[in-house]
Amino acid sequence: MPEQPIAGRYELLEELNSGGMGDVWRGYDAVLDRPVAVKVVRRQAVAGSPQLAEEFAKRFKREARITARIQHPGVPQVFDAVLDDAYERLFLVMELVDGVPLSVYVHPDHPLPVSWAVAVAAQAATVLSHAHDVPVIHRDLKPSNILIARDGTVKILDFGIAAILRTDVTKLTATGSPIGTYQYMAPEQVRGGRTSPQTDLYALGCVLHELLSGRPLFTADSEYLVMYQHVNAAPTPLRLLRPDVPEPLEALVLHLLLKAPEARPADVQEVYERLRHFLPAPGTGPAPGEAGPQGAPDPTAIFRQPYAPRARAGAGRPVSTTVDPAAAQPDPVAVPAQLREEIAEAYAHSDALLDEERFAQAAEVLSEIIEPAARALGAENRKVLELRTQRAAIQLLGGDYRAALPEFDALADAYARTGGPSSTQARACRAQAARCRAELGQATDALVALRAVLDVVRAVDGDVSEEAVELRRDIGMLLLAQGESPEAQLILAPLHDDLCLVYGPTDDLSEEVAEALALIQLDLDGPAA
Repeated sequence: MPEQPIAGRYELLEELNSGGMGDVWRGYDAVLDRPVAVKVVRRQAVAGSPQLAEEFAKRFKREARITARIQHPGVPQVFDAVLDDAYERLFLVMELVDGVPLSVYVHPDHPLPVSWAVAVAAQAATVLSHAHDVPVIHRDLKPSNILIARDGTVKILDFGIAAILRTDVTKLTATGSPIGTYQYMAPEQVRGGRTSPQTDLYALGCVLHELLSGRPLFTADSEYLVMYQHVNAAPTPLRLLRPDVPEPLEALVLHLLLKAPEARPADVQEVYERLRHFLPAPGTGPAPGEAGPQGAPDPTAIFRQPYAPRARAGAGRPVSTTVDPAAAQPDPVAVPAQLREEIAEAYAHSDALLDEERFAQAAEVLSEIIEPAARALGAENRKVLELRTQRAAIQLLGGDYRAALPEFDALADAYARTGGPSSTQARACRAQAARCRAELGQATDALVALRAVLDVVRAVDGDVSEEAVELRRDIGMLLLAQGESPEAQLILAPLHDDLCLVYGPTDDLSEEVAEALALIQLDLDGPAA
């Protein structure tokens, strides 16, 4: 892979998976400071004569633009398409999806609940309806190309590759063979004929059959025999493999799997309407035996709770580090020279990214060293806690309050255990967690936490220490923002007197508090004159 960023902005960081047409990398967009997925199409899929390369370059750009027009949450967004100068490699830059491939959940001994399988198929049908309207045909729909995101949303991958390398326009693959995966290939694809939206419907039938039965539609000792079966063999009706499958659902799958494209359902909208009868109703919970695989995202959730708000901040969120706190080792622990060097490099790299205001990537750089450092030194080793504190501070600075909040809470507890509840680090992390809560709209909890920290600081360092002054300012400003002007004045007026005495009336903080007090005097929340 190139050491220089692609197109001067996309950095390849880690290979995620490898497929027949290319590799997928986790990357970063240095311009917009966000993680991306980069699909690198294999050289043999692109290479050819200069004339073919030129034609490919034109079609690549055209089809990438068409693919980017599929506007649906179930399609990872296409951000950019880059073809290298030698026409040998292409890079599709896409949204990075946090999800699990559907293939992980298919097992012959553990059939999926009917509602679970139908919810996946219904979501996939919705995505295909938007694609077919562009029109874009996928041509390679299969469980490994279907992700279940953490919120249960179904995402269909690789529309870009299927469209860009489509063989019914120009034969550009190295072998001239049709695009597709033989276990899910429609008869017209096997024959090398023209594909259509009904080609995707056949593949959807293969996927739904596999979800409900736990095994592929056809199996044989060779790819050729499986492809022969797609053209000539009759599918086994689902109810012979699994009697609890509703008869109308079995009929729909058999309809999708008809050999002639024109004999299949008219379009994917018809498929959705027939699936809809088996979807869970809004407000319902899973019936006994309907729960999906343990720990798996729930694709039925969007039907049971349509347009539900996201989970409350911090609810169910793990502590950012994945290291078991029980493995903590007390200081001092000798830091191996190589690890010390790697930590220094991580700080330097993160600081350089901060200078460019690339907050997300700066935090990610520290994340990559935190886990190995914690394994070597202990989860509550001072250097590990410092790394985690810096990462959380960067997340706060970059506005990622949902990620920073649980980490600051965990750090405050860790510092309380290692240095005492009134230690400087414990106090600072509790205050930062409170500021995150304020940014997330949890003003009452934030005020309680800030006041508790202030009580400790006053007892240890007095009322006009730098830390106490900052806390008093934050409490007063938060009260003012909540419309609690009298309470805010009780905090800010004595603070202003202390600031003028210690720092002078022209100090920036003195002037900021003076402006807030002037605003209170305007009594904007009182009755209009």
